[in-house]
Amino acid sequence: MLQNNKELKSKIDQLWIKFWSGGISNPLTAIEQITYLLFMKRLDDLDIKRKAEADLTGEAYTSKFEGKWLPIGMHENEGNYVEKEILRWSHFRHLPAEERLQHIQLNVFPFLKALNGEESPFTYHMKNAVFIIPKPALLVEAMSIIEEIFELIEKDAIEGGQAFQDIQGDVYEMLLSEISTAGKNGQFRTPRHIIKLIVELVGPQFGDRVADPACGSGGFLLGAYQYLVTQLVKDSKDLKLDEDGFLRGSVSSQLTKEESDILNNSLYGFDIDVTMVRLGLMNLMMHGVDNPNIDYKDTLSKGFTESDSYHIIMANPPFTGSIDKGDINESLQLSTTKTELLFIENIYNLLKMGGTAGVIVPQGVLFSSGKAFIDARKILVEKCELKAVITMPSGVFKPYAGVSTAILIFTKGGNTKNIWFYNMQNDGYSLDDKRTKLEGNGDLQDIIKQFKKRDPYKDKDRKAKCFFVPKQEIIEGKYDLSISRYKEEEFEEIVYEKPEAILANLKDMERVINKELAELEGLLG
Repeated sequence: MLQNNKELKSKIDQLWIKFWSGGISNPLTAIEQITYLLFMKRLDDLDIKRKAEADLTGEAYTSKFEGKWLPIGMHENEGNYVEKEILRWSHFRHLPAEERLQHIQLNVFPFLKALNGEESPFTYHMKNAVFIIPKPALLVEAMSIIEEIFELIEKDAIEGGQAFQDIQGDVYEMLLSEISTAGKNGQFRTPRHIIKLIVELVGPQFGDRVADPACGSGGFLLGAYQYLVTQLVKDSKDLKLDEDGFLRGSVSSQLTKEESDILNNSLYGFDIDVTMVRLGLMNLMMHGVDNPNIDYKDTLSKGFTESDSYHIIMANPPFTGSIDKGDINESLQLSTTKTELLFIENIYNLLKMGGTAGVIVPQGVLFSSGKAFIDARKILVEKCELKAVITMPSGVFKPYAGVSTAILIFTKGGNTKNIWFYNMQNDGYSLDDKRTKLEGNGDLQDIIKQFKKRDPYKDKDRKAKCFFVPKQEIIEGKYDLSISRYKEEEFEEIVYEKPEAILANLKDMERVINKELAELEGLLG
């Protein structure tokens, strides 16, 4: 896990200080500018890698840097076109400082903004993006540190078995940990190993439409893409278990064009923060999704009209936010402005009949007695097959927050008969602010194993880590889904000696001590 790499953390700190001292003091602005540089570097690296793979396999590949490009505002004559080859990071990194800054401002950044064509979501959301690094010296220093960061990431990927690396997400997470705005409005980046766990539990299939209605930097969508690519090429010898025990591989080059096109049109994300939309778009593009479908939309508002659209939804919606009552989508019937409840209903609405969701919620959603909380849980139990409630320890979202959370796995339109509970106690990382990787993978792989072989006729021992609870018992408890209500704690009876015996033992000990003290005094004369 990259956040445990002290050397990389040091480089991120250096980068942060350079931007701060270089005049970009707004933290989110700095993050956005750093992200643009990461994107430029990753785009060049990925293009070179894909071209080499195509040459090896004999397949056709058209480089994004092939041909000529007309800078915006220039007239169409031969002298105004520039070769796309000079827009690569590996080219302009050699230019003198002032020339480099001017080249990026006038040519490279405008080219990147229009990379996927005028009609693409990427181009639409990048149209107002600006490259505002003001000083040539800052640009040169930042590019040098970013190259060192990529070298460390490559080393970490090889040593940790991380064939797919959420480069932008990891660096973004490290930057966020430096600023006070981390976790604003209850938004926390979901740890990568928790994303992988949820993807395994919901099991998207090739061709499924997968969505995240509060996608942030696109972690769940990237996780789904990685999982699907791995399923398509799982016979490859390149695949191996990563540091969290999941099978993942970077062999997307083995996909046919048809498979790549289907995957590209399978992932959909929405967010209400335009910066996060840009981050999400670039994140997916840096990992092989050529034209991602991420849009700037408030999926809880009246302006969002989709329903019954997706086979799979995975999300970690904002926990503590609220929405203006007058702007709530009329299809949402829960009488509340709490986003954590509205998202549950919204996800239910967005799923196709038979579609499955994996959603992270604060544990208060599981047991709070307010009418809206009960009604939200009734949706899960009465209108869905609520397959699993997996409670997680409170340290999972540290250092951002110590809130206790749970994972809900449910299928729209199914029939809930029994609900499977699992009490996760260890996610493979320390539960303090450092989140250090521990030996083994904690409960992650056991959760997957037990979930796949769960049996309501066998898993009845409520003293165990996982067990089933019948639907009727849930209903009688006002749809309470907290594991503590149903789990039976096993107490070990400790038998103490009688007070008289304890007193006698103390007197014996005192006699021995007095005897030894008397012997010591005799030796001293």
